[in-house]
Amino acid sequence: MRSLTELEERLSRPRDGLVEDLRKLDGDLLILGAGGKLGPSLVRLALRGVAAAGTGARVIAVSRFTEPGLADALRSEGAEVIPADVADDAALAALPDAANVVFLVGAKFGTSGREYATWATNAYLPGRVAQRYAGSRLVALSTGNVYPLVPVTSGGCTEDTPVDPVGEYAMSCLGRERVLTHFAYEHGTPTALIRLNYAVETRYGVLVDIARAVHAGEPVDLTTGHANIVWQGYANEVTLRALHHTGVPPFVLNVTGPETVSVRQAALDLGTRLGREVRFTGTESPTALLSNAQRCHGLFGYPDVPLAELLDFIADWVVEGLPLLGKPTHFQTRDGKF
Repeated sequence: MRSLTELEERLSRPRDGLVEDLRKLDGDLLILGAGGKLGPSLVRLALRGVAAAGTGARVIAVSRFTEPGLADALRSEGAEVIPADVADDAALAALPDAANVVFLVGAKFGTSGREYATWATNAYLPGRVAQRYAGSRLVALSTGNVYPLVPVTSGGCTEDTPVDPVGEYAMSCLGRERVLTHFAYEHGTPTALIRLNYAVETRYGVLVDIARAVHAGEPVDLTTGHANIVWQGYANEVTLRALHHTGVPPFVLNVTGPETVSVRQAALDLGTRLGREVRFTGTESPTALLSNAQRCHGLFGYPDVPLAELLDFIADWVVEGLPLLGKPTHFQTRDGKF
């Protein structure tokens, strides 16, 4: 993986299962939060999938689009682009109707000191969206942060594990789920909640955080010594295919890779690929934020980019000095303060 063009092509390459599911989907697709980290690649994946399916469905991308050129780029690729702040009631009301809605809007970093704004984005706004699109299918991005820290030998939390969020960000995300569940019952809105952790591509993610430290000769913090990761293209695919699994009560799905990734081993593997000696700080804790995605893999298969290939992609990217998003995951954080 040695160019942005190559990355975007790989992220948006639809697999057969997605094409078949999009072929069976009735109506247009509206993506709220299309300008965020996952949004642009999800829009492109939907565009290519719809084109392959031949349904002629519109893919409508909604965001404030603060990144220069992004709106024009998505428009040129076939999306119907609507610059809008969905937190504004008038802007939300003016959006077109759509049978299928994917809700990606959320706030994480900057939570400490601005908890009120985080709750407004993560819990209040989803309710407004659920009211506006009460007659649609709704898939909403959530997070594995709603779960407690669990022993690294546990295999991770399943969808049946009692939630126990740590910190206000995680609590506000549980608030999102509770509010969407309320409106699913209130209006009969078929809904799915995607508990994702952690999406990775070559510009950001847990492995990029580790690779950047290794390449720079900085010590890798082992305090949180284990994590889940998943190729972002797969997470996007599952999010779109979950439109066929919405229900009342909402369908809940953990989305991540099959491994409990050792931070130490990932750093050593990246050190080999990068030609760097690896230094560490801290000691592995016996617990971590971990999810079990067996339900997801049973429905949609395994991620099409496995861990070893992700390490190759990221090492090549870092060696070439290609651009990063500059958005660290802070996966090491254990007190829930972001």
